[in-house]
Amino acid sequence: MDSVMVPNGQDRCMQPIRPIFLSWIPQYFICPISLQIMKDPVTTISSITYDRESIEHWLFTCNNTICPVTKQPLPEDSDLTPNHTLTRLIQSWCTIHGVDRIPTPKPILNKSHFLKLIKDLSQPHLQIKTLGQLELLASENERNRKSMVDAGVPTAMVSLVVTFFMRNQVGGLHEALSILHSIRIPSAESKLILREMDQIIESWTGVLTSNNLENNIAVKSHALSILKLLVEAGSSSMLERLKPEFFNAIVGVFREKKVTQQGTNAALNVLLHACQWGRNKGMMVKSGAVFELIELELDSPEKRTTELILGVLFHLCTCAEGRAEFVSNRGGIAVVAKRILRVSNTADDRAVLILSLVSKFCGTKFVVQEMLDAKDVSKLCALLQIGHCDAYLKEKAKEILRSNLDEWKKEPCFDASVLLTNSNFFFLEFPCQTISMYILTIDK
Repeated sequence: MDSVMVPNGQDRCMQPIRPIFLSWIPQYFICPISLQIMKDPVTTISSITYDRESIEHWLFTCNNTICPVTKQPLPEDSDLTPNHTLTRLIQSWCTIHGVDRIPTPKPILNKSHFLKLIKDLSQPHLQIKTLGQLELLASENERNRKSMVDAGVPTAMVSLVVTFFMRNQVGGLHEALSILHSIRIPSAESKLILREMDQIIESWTGVLTSNNLENNIAVKSHALSILKLLVEAGSSSMLERLKPEFFNAIVGVFREKKVTQQGTNAALNVLLHACQWGRNKGMMVKSGAVFELIELELDSPEKRTTELILGVLFHLCTCAEGRAEFVSNRGGIAVVAKRILRVSNTADDRAVLILSLVSKFCGTKFVVQEMLDAKDVSKLCALLQIGHCDAYLKEKAKEILRSNLDEWKKEPCFDASVLLTNSNFFFLEFPCQTISMYILTIDK
């Protein structure tokens, strides 16, 4: 029998699930979203019944605002009414037909329940137990996570992490960060939390540099994901107050390589947001960011990681110290050139701009020769032949080729006397002359 196809994610991509014999199951037992027997049927204001987990995922995680069946408006805060009659019918049917009985749905926990748990956190002897309860509840369903946000759990968790740091307390830190990672921090609440940003940054810096943590990888990865959200919501004045210790901690994450892929990308996002201020660029360079980013890219990471690395390197190369560090690393020019036409348009954009800055401000004979050895020239030439490449990027590529032509045309791979027009040749227009440059082989 063919697998049933169900929608998944915000784009509602169709993905296969295990085969299920729908023909002998009453149709009204089946959730319109998951196409599985409902465990906790609830009815929306559009009068359609769904499994609670599926419709809450549709509303709260995917941020959809219409009924999947009727296409009527379905606000995120709309009531989901438990359908007790249908629940009993499903349970009875499962018992009669020998199907695993659907358990009775747990009662819905409201905001007041989580307010009580927050109050319990103020009792030192109840902290660890309460954190365990909150972590479990956050992992159960979307409704719990939404109620936790409404009750102010994110703010309570951030305050608790700061308190743990000030007391040099390790116990409970993993649970608090895990809860924050699960429920996320709404942008509106982030701005309120950021009133104490100096203490928060100091605490998070301490977490990232600590070597005495249980579940070290998970704790630091969660801390970085949360830090990314806070930095994105932070004001320019907050980002301008960041200290060298903060960047040392972030760069140390790349050096240690003891976080998840998600944690690595979160750390890169933090640097990308912070490096838009000149003072921060200097501190990043002094912390060894350029070297560590090149080393990270040499490991051939995933597409998004490469885009972030090249984005940060571009910003760092806009300052003299950053460019000096970049060209002093023998792997820098080579790895950037290698990524052109291999990753994405975004990566191409950043890579060409990096080479443009290096060529313009650091165009020594050694650097120019290294660009040629790294096949920068062949990649730039290839960009000029691609139709979908942005015009401004092609202009940047031409500028690099023009500025270094006198040196490069001395090499065997250039022929300035013969004008040919086959696919292995292209032409650059100069004010006084047209020079044909022959590329022996374009590295694909």
